Amino acid sequence: MTILVTGATGNVGSQVIQHLVDRGADVRALVRDPSKANFPASVAVVKGDFLDVDSLRIAFDGVSTLFLLNAVVSDEFTQALIALNVARSAGIERIVYLSVIHADVYVNVPHFAGKFGVERMIEQMGFKATILRPAYFIQNDLMIKDVITGYGVYSMPVGGKGLAMIDVRDIAEIAALELLRREQAQEPLALDRINLVGPETLSGTDIAAIWSDVLARPITYGGNDTQAFEQNLRQFMPPWMAYDMRMMGERFLTDGMLPEDGDLDRLTTLLGRPLRSYRNFASETVASA
Repeated sequence: MTILVTGATGNVGSQVIQHLVDRGADVRALVRDPSKANFPASVAVVKGDFLDVDSLRIAFDGVSTLFLLNAVVSDEFTQALIALNVARSAGIERIVYLSVIHADVYVNVPHFAGKFGVERMIEQMGFKATILRPAYFIQNDLMIKDVITGYGVYSMPVGGKGLAMIDVRDIAEIAALELLRREQAQEPLALDRINLVGPETLSGTDIAAIWSDVLARPITYGGNDTQAFEQNLRQFMPPWMAYDMRMMGERFLTDGMLPEDGDLDRLTTLLGRPLRSYRNFASETVASA
């Protein structure tokens, strides 16, 4: 019985693998470049790509449970559908898919709409899956660490509604636990969706205040200009992706990213501990600088 992890070298996938290995699972990792793979010795590394169907057939052969993680790329939806079809042909029924919270609400945001389409296909194709719907990753704010510390401005377009930000480490551990739950079940378990949220719902000014405390100097919130946000992102990502991120930021401002009743209790019960806080992340970031 083998668990295949895609997106294996990324921030989430690499931690999922470590959690699975620590719990004694038989793990296989799908990677584009095996030379960049740095996994425990027990992990079987398979070279492959979502658009290389033959490589997927090899990677999926003999797999019992699949962790499906697609990066935000222009053909993300196509990649996911190919993976699902190959998985079905390989007889894989048990899946954990990393989607995004409010995928059915942020309908004009390309990568949200794409992930919602994948969710629908998982359901329509009859897979027994857990669909994980994480809110904003706390670690995304590492992109603007220098802006915060150098210019005294928190520039992410979080707005006033608030985001239930979650630590990537919590996402990875929950994903690993769900993979093991499905892998170890005698029969494939029913479809389930889990919102992955942090312990607090924070506005832009809330986050600026946390950085002010941690850095012991004033940090202001300046993230409501989504046009400027897009232009800054274009310096290090393709224009289409920067625009996608701007559309997401605009939905942050109008809708927020809020937990549902019971989300926090479910996650803390699943982990057996409290979720990591944004303040914890900020303090760790400053301490490691």
